[in-house]
Amino acid sequence: MLKNTTSEGMRSDEATVISKGVKIEGKLSCSGSIRLDGEVKGDISSQSAVIIGENGKVNGQINAENITIGGQVTGTVKAKEKLVLDAKANLQGDVFTKTIAVESGAVFNGNCKMGETGSFKTSTESSKAGDSSAPK
Repeated sequence: MLKNTTSEGMRSDEATVISKGVKIEGKLSCSGSIRLDGEVKGDISSQSAVIIGENGKVNGQINAENITIGGQVTGTVKAKEKLVLDAKANLQGDVFTKTIAVESGAVFNGNCKMGETGSFKTSTESSKAGDSSAPK
């Protein structure tokens, strides 16, 4: 389902679809859901869901409420609520999420940190916050 409708028939959540054969370089940001069957070299950010289809390829960071990966992703994945790796998923990178579901056949190489995603800091954020091991 790509869109939900309210009782008045108005669209409450529209999806942006990037079809197979489409290649994007740069930052992609959306308040609604994103369905990717093409290729993106750059970061993807959504206040809703990001779905990487079986033919989708991402080289960059993904930030969203919920993320489903069925294709290839190289980069950090931050799902505020849930990350799903479908059977044909190939994820090379670190994961930050509350919950994760990995189907049989999925490939995941990286680190996984689970819990409240708001409390996660990247290594660069940690060093900026006055890391005691950093030279002064």
